[in-house]
Amino acid sequence: MATQYYTATSFDGYLADSENSLTWLFEVDGADEAQTSIAGFLAQVGAMCMGATTYEWIRTNEPPETWRENYGDLPCWVFTHRVLPAIPGANLRFVSGTVESVHREMAEAAGERNIWIIGGGDLAGQFADAGLLDDVMVSVAPVTLGAGAPLLPRRILSDRLRLVGVEQAGQFAELHYRLTEPSEPSEPR
Repeated sequence: MATQYYTATSFDGYLADSENSLTWLFEVDGADEAQTSIAGFLAQVGAMCMGATTYEWIRTNEPPETWRENYGDLPCWVFTHRVLPAIPGANLRFVSGTVESVHREMAEAAGERNIWIIGGGDLAGQFADAGLLDDVMVSVAPVTLGAGAPLLPRRILSDRLRLVGVEQAGQFAELHYRLTEPSEPSEPR
């Protein structure tokens, strides 16, 4: 089992534009080709999580039946500090705890399968900070946004990231990095 941050980003490193929209992503030539790789990925996922902004975008911009079509009965933890309406038919758990405590629940639900962190970047960063993020899998779109929600608003240096895969899907470059745990800070002497 691995905890994986699988997402798409603009060429300049944004998940969403400055209005939290993903419209730019679906307008990229070849987006359908990139979309087909997600089916193989989802077959290996046993649990998923997302932040409130990602959840709200999905709830607002996709018909409720799309959730069942895309994710079936996959359990999903939504990290939020506010009350959010549920998507009918979605297997949701709204949580506000630390990623460490929620990760244990997700791992139990996932069994031998993987955990998918859909978004946002700060949530994925919290998993990385806790040493719970195993893989970062990013589809880079040929679009620049200039501003928006950053891919991973953390400082993670190259000693923690190992490139393990590169593929092309239409106009997208798919990059797969494996993370190592953060080193312990050294004691002052």
